[in-house]
This record gives sequence, C-alpha cells and structure tokens, in this order.
Amino acid sequence: MRTFSSAVQGLINSNHLDFFYLLELNLSNDYFFTTASHDMHHSSFTSLPIGCSLPSNRAFLSDGGILTIDTPKFSSTVDREAYRITLTDLNHLMLAEFETNVVGKPITAWLGFYDDNYQPLLNTNDILVAYKGFVDGPAIVNDWQNKVATLEGTSPMSDLDRVNGFLTSRDGMDQVSSTDTSFDSIYTDSALEIKWGKV
Repeated sequence: MRTFSSAVQGLINSNHLDFFYLLELNLSNDYFFTTASHDMHHSSFTSLPIGCSLPSNRAFLSDGGILTIDTPKFSSTVDREAYRITLTDLNHLMLAEFETNVVGKPITAWLGFYDDNYQPLLNTNDILVAYKGFVDGPAIVNDWQNKVATLEGTSPMSDLDRVNGFLTSRDGMDQVSSTDTSFDSIYTDSALEIKWGKV
C-alpha cells in the first residue's frame, strides 16, 4: 500500500489537489522536464525525488514541451502496463534520439503537489513515483503545424516492441539452455496416479 507524507495526506483530505509532473528520460542524453510553470533547479529541492539523477548544474525544464502524460493503462492484448508521454519536438531533439533507437531506455515520472499557497512541496517524501519503466513505442507525428514526439513507456515485464515472439518448445529450450528439462515431459508418455478422498 502506498503511504503519503502528512503534507500530501492533508491535501488529499482537503480535496485541494494541484499537481505537477517531473520527467526524467535517460536516452542517449539525459532530459529533465516538468509540467510546473517554472524551472525546478537542483537547489530547489530539499532532497531529490527517489531515484532521480538530476545533476547539481541542471534543472527540470518547464519549457521542455510536455503536452500530456497519460495515466497508466493495462493493454488488452498482453498483461502489461503502458504509460504514454507526449512532447513537442520543434528543435528535433527527440527525432535525433529516436533515430538512434530508444527502445528499452529508462524513463521515470514523478508526481509532485502544490500546497494551499501554490508553492511546490519539494521534499523527497512529498513527491511520488508515478511511473518507472522503459521506452517501448517511440513515434514522431508532424502535421505541418505541430511536431509531436510520443513515448510509450511500459513495465519491465512487457515485450519492449519485440517484433517476433519467443516460442517455447523442447528443441527451442535446448538452444537456450541444455540443462532445462521442463518441456521434456510434454513430448513423452507419462502416467500419474491421483488418489481422491481419504487415504
């Protein structure tokens, strides 16, 4: 069960929830974005969010172009959690990253809150990990008015944009591990006596 700091729990109880996202993309280069109305420098934080690698000379940029961060969804075709992030890409940074293959690169999103005076709560305990996973489906859409980069992040157990599936058979497992005998009994006749009731 997720626990909240007393400050965040107080906001939840008062039904006054204004929030912002912090986003870290560890692609060929590291990118730090926020949906807050101002940049959040390293020195702004009492301590960085859990798992954050923001260098002391960098900031979460408010003009980084985050358009939307969708809530996690479970795919209907496979049991995986998908998380879609949409960014503007007017300076072609994401396009250049996508061309170097970003599938499998780490991506983390945190959720932060504003207090009643609209000041961000920047203690470690006040910032929640909203999503931590890997880039799965990158895409660029250019409709001649807007250039948008979409990153779909997925949970670590997803297929990570795999085109061909891994089919398991006795001979297939021998190619992966010669000591794995889990599929051998499928191809041989075997008998098993099951006793029902009291013995």
